[in-house]
Amino acid sequence: MSNDTKDIFQRLLNGETIPFNDPDYFKIREASLITRKLVYQLNRTIDPIEIRYLLGQITGTKIDESVGVFTPIYINHGKNLKLGKNVFINFDCTFLDLGGITIEDYVLIGPKVSVLTEGHPIDPNQRQSLSTAPILIKKNTWIGANSTILKGVTIGENSIVAAGSLVNKDVPDNVVVGGVPAKILKHID
Repeated sequence: MSNDTKDIFQRLLNGETIPFNDPDYFKIREASLITRKLVYQLNRTIDPIEIRYLLGQITGTKIDESVGVFTPIYINHGKNLKLGKNVFINFDCTFLDLGGITIEDYVLIGPKVSVLTEGHPIDPNQRQSLSTAPILIKKNTWIGANSTILKGVTIGENSIVAAGSLVNKDVPDNVVVGGVPAKILKHID
């Protein structure tokens, strides 16, 4: 199947770099507008049931009743955001999910965390493009406040990302990482 016949969202999930002048780029803007309207509604409530309902509308999935979200939260697409059970997301987090974000069970996400599957090419001649890579946050992980997780990263099971960290490489299971860029600080027994 040629790129011309593939859906632009699938092309992004496949890791294709999409120039802003792609004839289908308007679909990203249109989808984002729909999501931002739902996010606006979501951020105007503190009722956990309504939050899960609206988050389900944004993601196109049923959100388990064990998931807790403190609003505000910011999401640009939503359809590629997958949440496990017993996930907690604190205030003021940002999820750019065009590349795909999977958050497994028992994950804790501190306030002001950014999970960003999207970026732009280094080459200045191609910079007016969008590139993506998926993020996987494995089971029982704790992401500390004001941390940033960049595209293509996997956070290992039971690991901790210290507050204020910038994670640009995979994190193994059972470690604490911290810093800019994040490095292993200790192993968890």
